[in-house]
Amino acid sequence: MDLQTPLNELTFVAFDTETSGAYPVGFDVVEFGAVKWFQGQEMGRMQFLCRPREAMSDFIIGIHGITNEMVSDAKPLSSHIHEIADFFKGSVVLAHHAPFDMGFLALAFEQSHIPQPTEPALCTSLLSRKLIHGVENHKLQTLVKHLAIEGGQAHRAYDDAFSCLHVALACFQKMPPEATLEDAIKSQGKNLMWKEFSLAHLTASKWKALFSALQNKHDIDLLYRGGGQKGETRRVTPLGVVRNPDGDYMQGLCHREKISKRYYLSRIEDIAEIF
Repeated sequence: MDLQTPLNELTFVAFDTETSGAYPVGFDVVEFGAVKWFQGQEMGRMQFLCRPREAMSDFIIGIHGITNEMVSDAKPLSSHIHEIADFFKGSVVLAHHAPFDMGFLALAFEQSHIPQPTEPALCTSLLSRKLIHGVENHKLQTLVKHLAIEGGQAHRAYDDAFSCLHVALACFQKMPPEATLEDAIKSQGKNLMWKEFSLAHLTASKWKALFSALQNKHDIDLLYRGGGQKGETRRVTPLGVVRNPDGDYMQGLCHREKISKRYYLSRIEDIAEIF
């Protein structure tokens, strides 16, 4: 995609995911919603519930209001992922806190052997921090109220995607009329490419052990170069793996300290899955 393309000539797809937990690999998408937009007109939309591998906790249900009963007869995300890839094709995607949603979908594309989209993504959280002022924070619902957007139900995928789209449009209005995709990327301060959220590069045997433990809900013994237990083996319950510009990491529950901690992959020397 030509980065010099003016924003008003691009097709955008705003999307949102609701999930069974905070981290890819360990948790699943339970709802997906998206809206396609070109030059002031809606060109299409999609929304569906997805069945996760495991029942959701009361805490997670309290966030998005999607119950285990609601998804019990739904298909898993893998049944919809080709449809999503086709819907995204040729468009610049928009999401609020885009790295979160991209992390879950990049993994789903990979698991279904679908190439990662090559178009860049825009994050309305980052854009709004640069371009929308006079708000107490840049949470999506704060921006919805500030901009008087008819946002629908918070934390439901299509409604949040619709809100995200209109936050993006408000941001674009703050930019010069001739602003390009490159200008928008510069405004958000980061170049968000799908390939950066792929886990395919993690091919060493220790990562296979980590992914197996996450899929099977097993603990691991971890040898880690960092923290107060350098060089010591520690027992951890892995929660998920996150690609991050500041360093990829695994989030896990440390059995010794009884807290959730971030373990940077670059500091992990060895992993053994506990059966």
